[in-house]
Amino acid sequence: MKFLASGNEAVAWAARDCGVALGCGYPGTPSSEILDEFSKAGGAAEWAPNEKCALEVAIGAAYTGARALTTMKHVGLNVAADPFFTIAYSGTPGGLVVVSADDPGMASSQNEQDNRRYAVAAGVPMFEPSDSQECYDMLFAAFELADKFRSPVLFRMTTRVCHSQCVIERRRMAEPQAPKPAVFTRDPRSNVMVPAFARLAHRRLRADLRTMREFNEQGGFIVEKTGSAELGIITSGISYQHVLDAAPEASVLKLGMTHPLPAERIRAFAGKVKRCLVVEEGDPVLFEQIMALGVPVENKLEEFRFGELNVGRVRKLIARDAAPEAPGAPGKPPQLCPGCPHRKTFEVLRDMGCIVSGDIGCYTLGVMPPFSAIDSCVCMGASVTVGLGMRHMLPEAEARKVVSVIGDSTFLHTGINGIVEMVYNRPRTGHVVIILDNRITAMTGCQENPATGRKLDHTTPAYAVSLENVVRGIGVDHVDVVDTTAEPERFAEILKERLASDDCSVIIARRPCILAMAKMAKMKERESGSK
Repeated sequence: MKFLASGNEAVAWAARDCGVALGCGYPGTPSSEILDEFSKAGGAAEWAPNEKCALEVAIGAAYTGARALTTMKHVGLNVAADPFFTIAYSGTPGGLVVVSADDPGMASSQNEQDNRRYAVAAGVPMFEPSDSQECYDMLFAAFELADKFRSPVLFRMTTRVCHSQCVIERRRMAEPQAPKPAVFTRDPRSNVMVPAFARLAHRRLRADLRTMREFNEQGGFIVEKTGSAELGIITSGISYQHVLDAAPEASVLKLGMTHPLPAERIRAFAGKVKRCLVVEEGDPVLFEQIMALGVPVENKLEEFRFGELNVGRVRKLIARDAAPEAPGAPGKPPQLCPGCPHRKTFEVLRDMGCIVSGDIGCYTLGVMPPFSAIDSCVCMGASVTVGLGMRHMLPEAEARKVVSVIGDSTFLHTGINGIVEMVYNRPRTGHVVIILDNRITAMTGCQENPATGRKLDHTTPAYAVSLENVVRGIGVDHVDVVDTTAEPERFAEILKERLASDDCSVIIARRPCILAMAKMAKMKERESGSK
């Protein structure tokens, strides 16, 4: 069966076809569509409160022998790093694949970290597909490798691979492979990482990596194109597609499994060409590893470390052209949607001269004119704790201006701990946190979260976590709920009163996202029309 699919869609169909029993994740561009599509294809999928929870649920499923997939964007793996490093030691009897969708160029991210370094640091095998067909085929291979070695596999995608479409061919099968029956077998020496067992597991991990390197040498995930002996290019992922167009005359070694590297294949290829260049987006990860093997290769210039590559940039990279690149066409600056419920909130914060500690979400656009109302943004959940740090240190008059602003999904992701910190280590001036509750995870495409009352498919009813009850249960002194769009004056009065007190306060600014309301209305129309 052939059809047009993005990389995300291809991963979803591969997961369905190879018998993944459970997909868990947290939405984050460019990975968000994978679990949506997996669910539409009939797979069991769920959004977790954050990436750490998602990976740990997937680990639990894989402990029963089931195949489990967890998806996240690159910064999400920072949140999930603790279980990721330890499960690399213990492994799971069921296949476990972790999708990291990196964002070179920061199309929708606060940094462009290169998560290939996680595979090296944790000691796990890694695949890097270069198009949708490889996304489909390599996910099968990733689960087969995970099953064989009891090892988690890092499946590293990038924005262009996630979102670009090409024709893919699914494996011929009457029905997708059924998930394996779940059975838990007690194995404390493998699954309980106390130091005595972990030391043995670490040695086993390193021995397995040596075996995996030999497996990679066999070339199942290597594409070698023989061309000019003057120029050889070693590459991986989406960079391979750019190299084919930018240097059709070159010899090319494209690596699909990029950790552990096939050292002998790389050494043999480099020996055939006069100039051997590594072309890769982001950090010089391949370059550094190949040099560590004692293979002399050429790195790209420093300026090509930033942003996405394309055919033109690869041509300049090959030519070692350091001339400044022509600026791209100016785009329309991002802004809050017309009718966005956050607009009035930021207008009041601006007009009151507040010092606003912001967070990750569409509301971060409150930093843009005409609001210019956000003063810091670090990472998910940091608004509360960064605001507390400011409160502790600023003179009283300034401290009383500090407000933390966080979204509903972000609050449930990593904001709750900040509320615990606030009531435990109270600043002498108290603190004010505003939860912008638009009833959806808006920034990444209107996904559900634990407070919406609906599961991943948007229709299945679920328990709706009460934000008010959560913060009251932690010990917040004042909890106010207000629609800042309908009641901006009331919101301003509440905020003024809370800023003047020495108490810990949470104001929940609640009004549904205008885009989510439109999507839900269309969904209800389709449901009623199908009945």
